[in-house]
Amino acid sequence: MCGIIGYVGNEECAPILLDGLRRLEYRGYDSAGVAVHDGQELRVLRAAGKLTALGDALGRNPVHGATGIGHTRWATHGKPSEHNAHPHVSGNVAVVHNGIIENHVELKTELKASGRVFKSDTDTEIVAHLIDLALGRGLELFEAVRETLKVLRGAYAIAVLSKDDPSRIILAKNASPLVLGVGDGVMLAASDVPALLSHTRDVIFLEDGDLAEIRREGAKIVRVDGGPVERPVTRITWSLMQAERGGFKHFMLKEIHEQPRAIEDTLRGRVNLDEGGLEAGEMGLDAETAKKIRRVVFLACGTSYHAALHGRYLLESLARVEAVAELASEFRYRDPVVGEGDLVVAVSQSGETADTLAAAKEARERGARVLAVVNVQGSAIARAAHGTLYTHAGPEIGVASTKCFTAQQAALTMLAIHVGRSRGALSVEKGRALLQELVEVPAKMRETLAGARHVEGIARSIVHARDALFLGRGLSAAVALEGALKLKEISYIHAEGYAGGEMKHGPLALVDRDMPVVCLLPSDSTLEKMLSNVQEVRARDGVVIAVLDEPSVARDIAAHTIVVPRAAEAVSPLVTSVPLQLLSYYVADHRGTDVDQPRNLAKTVTVE
Repeated sequence: MCGIIGYVGNEECAPILLDGLRRLEYRGYDSAGVAVHDGQELRVLRAAGKLTALGDALGRNPVHGATGIGHTRWATHGKPSEHNAHPHVSGNVAVVHNGIIENHVELKTELKASGRVFKSDTDTEIVAHLIDLALGRGLELFEAVRETLKVLRGAYAIAVLSKDDPSRIILAKNASPLVLGVGDGVMLAASDVPALLSHTRDVIFLEDGDLAEIRREGAKIVRVDGGPVERPVTRITWSLMQAERGGFKHFMLKEIHEQPRAIEDTLRGRVNLDEGGLEAGEMGLDAETAKKIRRVVFLACGTSYHAALHGRYLLESLARVEAVAELASEFRYRDPVVGEGDLVVAVSQSGETADTLAAAKEARERGARVLAVVNVQGSAIARAAHGTLYTHAGPEIGVASTKCFTAQQAALTMLAIHVGRSRGALSVEKGRALLQELVEVPAKMRETLAGARHVEGIARSIVHARDALFLGRGLSAAVALEGALKLKEISYIHAEGYAGGEMKHGPLALVDRDMPVVCLLPSDSTLEKMLSNVQEVRARDGVVIAVLDEPSVARDIAAHTIVVPRAAEAVSPLVTSVPLQLLSYYVADHRGTDVDQPRNLAKTVTVE
């Protein structure tokens, strides 16, 4: 949620700030603004709505200078408007902020009592006033920010620019992502790596509690409550091209088509077919450690939760270890029973999901071993874990996750095989066979993607639907949940996913001739049961859209069929997920919705 960009260098920074904000659009926003030091004054421009509005404002009122900060805002306090947009200014200080200041009400009350006048409804303006007050007491800027942070409670990433010092930007991080970009005679800061890639691939990930100062010459980083620290420079392997649309109409469509490559990159260097196992050193989960696992607890939100359901199923079936999948947003609020002997697997595309990060930290404090399954190198969840399993899907810009979901499925399948082999639940032969099936998934995905136009034709037939159901059993139940989520989040059609056996316990009442029902029918151990559920739908005149690997299975019962290559039961969800993504994409595109930035949603949820 929200995006921050900062620049200190030798070039005109307004175009750089605007370009960086464009690369952060996927995070979700409703207004935007910049503050640029023109050598004498702070020039602040803000606009509600899309970045084009800010771009138009800059066109009408150009600002010049080589030091500046920018921001895209997602409303949490105060409605979307120009006066609530960032940066916020008090005295000679401009501030941009991501996150939520939890004690903003009491701080604002105190500030108003002292005579401070507020121009916005935001919690961020409080930060600007507090820094300005500290400067008025004689503190220099860096120390004024440090003193302000001591009274703030909550999540924040903050960038501060002062009229009195155009040579530097002050930054602070707590529970909201912030990364520095290291260039030649230039320093940058941003909420996420894609905003930096056109300038540098060398980055420094700030940790919670870090306070930083960036100048053209480099960065100084200290702890808010202590001395200096050293943060390593990380080389990012993503190319700028990977963060561009590459000729596709939308990022989401591009990312759907990137899935075969994403799976290949996730598997690369890890699969050992000779031994039927994995090269899994980064996980910090050797055979002896794996043998001591009492239980596996998956923590995730949204799409990642659906991937976690996939992992839970496979950990039990392949590794024969008890496994549960938990919504991270609920985990901490019921005093969970977790501790020594538990392997907690935190699954997150960004590695910054606030609920998942907080839940993983609590599990670790209670004695559990934490494994992060994330896509972003050096992200907060990765740093909070004992080990990591990176998905290597590359940057995902579309808010609706696609390639990161299937890459998570692949990673969790590898995890299940690794734990199964380590614990002796899987033989070499079985491990080898499963890994071979996994290695073949990218080719089967490519074959499925070749039928995209057929899926588009089906999408046209349901584009005016008001509701839809997605049904699956076994591993396909999680795919049904994910398929429904995709359709509702980008097309705004109400959709629900169910395990097929639950139809007669309520949802069957919704089925009529206007109801599309997407049924997952791979040739697995649940096929016969699912066919019975499909007959229940047909008996109520439901419009059956069957996803299957054997066309004859759906003869006389499906209005539409989508045929995919046959895959082993453990990996078939990676293949059957693809046509559901395409179906949702084409429905949304033909309905004219904002596919890459659906309303009310953000890519990375960094507040609870």
